[in-house]
Amino acid sequence: MEKTANDIMRAAQLAAALEVSATPKPGNVHRNADNPPTRFEHFLAGAVALGPAVREAAVQGVRASSEEIKYSEIGVGRCLKRAVLDIKSWHSGGNTHLGVCMLFMPLAAAAGALLTHGFKIEVDELRSEVVRIIEATTSKDAVEFYRAVSSLDAGWLGRIEAHDIPDLSSGEALAEISSGNITLYELMRRSAEWDGIASELSNGLRISFTIGYPAFIETYRETSDINTATVNTFLKILSEVPDTFIARKVGLGKTSSIVEAVKIGMAESIKVSEKAKEILTVHRGMLTEDGQREVKRLDRELRSRGGTLNPGTTADITAASLMIALLTGFRP
Repeated sequence: MEKTANDIMRAAQLAAALEVSATPKPGNVHRNADNPPTRFEHFLAGAVALGPAVREAAVQGVRASSEEIKYSEIGVGRCLKRAVLDIKSWHSGGNTHLGVCMLFMPLAAAAGALLTHGFKIEVDELRSEVVRIIEATTSKDAVEFYRAVSSLDAGWLGRIEAHDIPDLSSGEALAEISSGNITLYELMRRSAEWDGIASELSNGLRISFTIGYPAFIETYRETSDINTATVNTFLKILSEVPDTFIARKVGLGKTSSIVEAVKIGMAESIKVSEKAKEILTVHRGMLTEDGQREVKRLDRELRSRGGTLNPGTTADITAASLMIALLTGFRP
């Protein structure tokens, strides 16, 4: 169990470090660009700090597969909260890895469950196990998720006005979740319309498994270059899935309601996706000199908006795609 959990922890730490190191990811923090007050080194610190919580999730996956505990007792929410608090204690750059950790915890538990029996992890089996783990979450996991988000000062999220989802700004949110028996899976399903990470979790990490991971593996096989493969994976995801983090940041300048904010800002997010698609289809992204110039131009353009056009959700899903690759045998 110890080796299994340690290997999964290292896969997560490496995935997070490789994602933030990829340069230039347009509008996002990378080796040559910060997004003040958050800096590149804050993401590196967070990539290391999330390790122990990921290891805990992996151990719980092993225990569930061995029938020591039920799948509903894995504690995805508890592991997520631990990761957020650990990261917060190791840097002063604010929220760097909430979305990453939301995706990493079920991946880690799923990998632990599969590796219990000593088999090589296959992509399809990994996704099936992720779905099983997410759907088995409980209201305790949802409560721990809310506590994790609240520790980061939930004001940056906006106000939730949907009648079926407790608002983080409300002091009764935790009681509503517990009394209503709202599981973490159900919470993600209800939030999927305006939050890309929630959508990813409630759909079995569809984008990570079917868009991000294949794009990364294909580009790496062609180039043997981690940076090229990671940036092009980022662009591929962005080109096909408008980033809700961009939409939220744009819209929150006009309303405090997260639901309305994403609706307002989605047009701007779609424009960014269209630019990413053009760079990939016309210029092949980082695979050509012309494409590299276009990627850098888009990076400058997005940064000129003072951090508003930051595809943060895309970056989180890129990290999950890298973790899938590492869990299934890829090594840089």
